[in-house]
Amino acid sequence: MKFLLDNWILILAAITSGGFLLWPSLARGGRGAALTTAEAVRLVNREKALFIDVSEPAEFAAGHVAGARNIPLASLEGHKSLPSNKTLPLVLVCASGARAARAAGILRKQGYEKAQPLAGGLAAWREANLPVEKSA
Repeated sequence: MKFLLDNWILILAAITSGGFLLWPSLARGGRGAALTTAEAVRLVNREKALFIDVSEPAEFAAGHVAGARNIPLASLEGHKSLPSNKTLPLVLVCASGARAARAAGILRKQGYEKAQPLAGGLAAWREANLPVEKSA
């Protein structure tokens, strides 16, 4: 106890530095955090993640992440195009990322533990010069 009282400044510094080290992982909210484009590409390459575009069909046809499946946000729950393997990582995309964040929440409630939105959506994907397709 005497050690704690004599070295309270050092103990406070250690706790503070530990808090700063943990802050990024706590602030991201763990698995529910939005992915950067680089993280999304890494997830696809390493863990065979799927892109799910929750935009409306007309938006999807105008441009989408190469290889993405289109499941509009309104019809997301229980859609037949969702993978049966709920442990498979899903990267959710929309124009800006707002609908994708909502979709990630919906899918996590359905048991898709690794559903994560793409930060910045398709706009960020295009800005990173990553492949975009258009439907005919």
